Amino acid sequence: MSVTYILAIDQGTTSSRALVVDGQGAVCGRGQVPFTQHFPRPGWVEHDPDEIWSSTETAIADALRAAGIGPQDLAAVGITNQRETVIAWDRTTGEPLARAIVWQDRRTAGICGELRAAGHEEAIGEATGLTLDPYFSATKLGWLLRENPGMRERAERGEVAAGTVDSWLIWRLTGGQQHLTDYTNASRTLLFNITRGRWDERLCDLFGVPRAMLPKAQPSRSPFGETSEPVFGARVPITGVAGDQQAALFGQACITPGQAKNTYGTGSFLLAKAGSKASTPSHRLLLSIGANAGLQGPEYVLEGSVFVAGALIQWLRDELGIIERAEDVEALAETAPDNGGVTIVPAFTGLGAPHWDPRARGAILGLTRGAGRAHIARAALEAIALSSVELVEAMNGSLPAPITELRVDGGAAANNLLMQMQADLAGIPVVRPEHTESTAMGAAYLAGIQAGAWASPAEVSSLWRADRIFEPRMGDSERAERLGEWRRAVERTLNWATEE
Repeated sequence: MSVTYILAIDQGTTSSRALVVDGQGAVCGRGQVPFTQHFPRPGWVEHDPDEIWSSTETAIADALRAAGIGPQDLAAVGITNQRETVIAWDRTTGEPLARAIVWQDRRTAGICGELRAAGHEEAIGEATGLTLDPYFSATKLGWLLRENPGMRERAERGEVAAGTVDSWLIWRLTGGQQHLTDYTNASRTLLFNITRGRWDERLCDLFGVPRAMLPKAQPSRSPFGETSEPVFGARVPITGVAGDQQAALFGQACITPGQAKNTYGTGSFLLAKAGSKASTPSHRLLLSIGANAGLQGPEYVLEGSVFVAGALIQWLRDELGIIERAEDVEALAETAPDNGGVTIVPAFTGLGAPHWDPRARGAILGLTRGAGRAHIARAALEAIALSSVELVEAMNGSLPAPITELRVDGGAAANNLLMQMQADLAGIPVVRPEHTESTAMGAAYLAGIQAGAWASPAEVSSLWRADRIFEPRMGDSERAERLGEWRRAVERTLNWATEE
């Protein structure tokens, strides 16, 4: 065909999506399929690996149908995925051996506490760039091996394959021929040495994870095998893989000092390029490998993670019932001139950076008899923005230059009120691109460059376009007052967790 098409698979926390992108960076077809969230116990979050795969298959078929093409018309496939979530499966049959343990899951907080008490936290951080927390994959894998009889012995014999969601998708797409991951996903496991670029045997031993069950790790832009014709309908090279947040940073073309991207999905994730040296960040921020690592030498990204962002709006819809659809929150919040003194700290699954407290729990503070649905809706949007402001402030202490522009994406980036709040409370411009599907676009760009559809990252960066810029309108004194209220509210949740 005369037109080049790239398929981007975006496997997220609540849905599986697919985009067909052409050589000009235009989206020609979309597919999106939600799947079931399992909460078997408080703090536990699980997915069915087979449903992850089936929803991905349907999303791909829908995207190809919408684009009016077949799999044989694709030049390449790119994959981006929810990170830290782990899956284990039988290496022979491909059958999952348990439900996937999702990145939000907190069941291994006790294991992390034991390792911390034993004095391992500093060495883990130096090797991985991460903090010791249930968020990451290593303790999840260790828990699976401990709680499923016989799994450890089988893993040691090489009968069990495990990995993050990208590895599961690669395995299924290639008909079980490839057990691979990329550096960005590997660097989020607590098992990967980010300065050496390989699995760390000492960490594997510490967490009790047999090296034999882990995939081979390689650069994000490299060959990951070909799709299986019986599975996919054609043999198409898989040429780009990256964890969702590094993919979004690549898709947002944040190449200039002072630029950062913030993705508003189930959680919220702020990333900025940190250079080619693995320097230990301050404020308990995270250092991970970027999507260009291994091609022009090392590349690292600085990251702050908020566990609950869009999930807070879903909670207003599903549990409180104050809105019927997630998109209704903006109109409801706009009916209130302010938050009425209400502050929400959405620590449903603990607090991420810069606090990293898995015991913290959510709170709604400042309620009076006059507080209503609109005040709670507005406070929820402010909570999402304020959580990210904490990350901006923390990140400014570790980057060569402070953040002066925040590029945004993800579902909630369409909320104009939230974006204006973000600009006001952060005190910097917030820029929304024409394509807010930056995660999937990043995967498409990575795969397309490797496949020859584009010559370089600089070329795909030229495809990026701004849709709207939100300039800050709030004065310094009001901003300082609002941030003070937020910090006091967060402190209350931390104190509560300690008292518990």
